[in-house]
Amino acid sequence: MTTHRCPDIEEFKAILRKHSLKATPQRLAVHEVMTMLGHASADMVTDAIKAKGSVKVTMASVYNILSQLALLGIYAYRLSANNKMYFDVNTFRHIHLYDCDNHVFKDIIDDDLMNLVESRLIKKKIKGYKIESFDIQLIGRPAKKRSEQVSNTK
Repeated sequence: MTTHRCPDIEEFKAILRKHSLKATPQRLAVHEVMTMLGHASADMVTDAIKAKGSVKVTMASVYNILSQLALLGIYAYRLSANNKMYFDVNTFRHIHLYDCDNHVFKDIIDDDLMNLVESRLIKKKIKGYKIESFDIQLIGRPAKKRSEQVSNTK
């Protein structure tokens, strides 16, 4: 069965214990914000934590926490088209849509498409390589609403 959600706070604490990491207030605050944002850069997470005012953090400490969690596979890395590092709280298999106007990622959950791509890649031979995984990222811009299109043509 495929899970389509990130770990809740109790699951996150268990994952930290498994990796011999303490559930510090800073790590918990980072995860809490990441579950709300889904995909975020260190500055976005830092700003959200500071806005809540419950934990004192610096951008450097948030970046280090996010990087450490990504290296352990708890989060994933996403590099945007504007070369900014984003972190993804969802490590399950899914497709990303990158909105290049607003610089945000959106998840697209389509298990049938992912299974189709995987089954096709398993059969594909690429000389000198063994495919370990794949990542699908769509890049787009918000579509104009029909009323905007009509007013722009007048």
